[in-house]
Amino acid sequence: MQRILEVKDLSINFYLREGVVHALTDVNFEVFENETLGVIGESGSGKSVTVQSILGILSQPPAKIVSGSIRFEPESRNLELNLLPTYGDTYRNVRWNDISMIFQEPMSSFSPLHSIGDQISEALTLHRPELSETDVLSVCLGLLEKVGIPSPAMFFKRYPHEFSGGMRQRAMIAMALVCNPKILIADEPTTALDVTIEAQILELLESIKSEFNMSMIYISHDLAVIGEISDRILVMYLGRVVESGVADEVIDNPLHPYTRALLKSIPKIDQPIESLDPIEGSIPSPFEVHTGCPFYSRCTERLGEICLRQKPAHKTYNNGHKVSCHLHA
Repeated sequence: MQRILEVKDLSINFYLREGVVHALTDVNFEVFENETLGVIGESGSGKSVTVQSILGILSQPPAKIVSGSIRFEPESRNLELNLLPTYGDTYRNVRWNDISMIFQEPMSSFSPLHSIGDQISEALTLHRPELSETDVLSVCLGLLEKVGIPSPAMFFKRYPHEFSGGMRQRAMIAMALVCNPKILIADEPTTALDVTIEAQILELLESIKSEFNMSMIYISHDLAVIGEISDRILVMYLGRVVESGVADEVIDNPLHPYTRALLKSIPKIDQPIESLDPIEGSIPSPFEVHTGCPFYSRCTERLGEICLRQKPAHKTYNNGHKVSCHLHA
């Protein structure tokens, strides 16, 4: 497979009045053409910071990329995004043209003062100024229909508050597709939706990915969803990648205690509620500096001083399954 994105040794800090937050530490991963990379982790694990850094929409300051690189490699181009001015023409052309994003809550992403149609049209006009008004309207109506919005000409003129939650998310997907991007980032797009609508949105995303021949980075805290939609999985904890690999391998043969704990905490319909096995404790303060394994305080399999004091090395198996844990040193 052809690599299209490489994130290498990426570390990001937030410099706040209360102290320094080490949001990401030495994050490494790749995205290949026509694949879905699922990124899983609790709140505070660094998932959203990772994708915001790719899009160049981190608030800098207080955020700062302290080391590492983000390399975008479509076709014959080779751009090191972290070296580009985030509001320069080159990055602006990448953002939405090549890499677009479906945000977690479309109600706060769409302006309440403008119709859905005007906002989708604006996104297309900004990046495709050569298109006529007729062409812009045709593209937008076609996308609204493609994402499952009935009577697109009627809904084109409606405002965000006139859409249901599922319909708003469909409109957000249409907006993300207006420039036919090479990578679509979906940041927990089904969080606020009920189970039935969630299943429909997941099915829609898989269909669109195939039709548009694009790659997708899918962010979630739900390992069941990640396992269903992803080709490969990246498990993050407290700003670090603790495990990665082919989806079936990570789900069926989890190597890191955190991944195993996530799987145990998923409710099963054939088991009583008393059998739930939640992860003990809570994610540590982001201001803490960890010299050893960040999961040490919550891990039921820790080995002692080595886990507390020494950062675990990355172990790679023949099938590309990677883990960062002293149990596999």
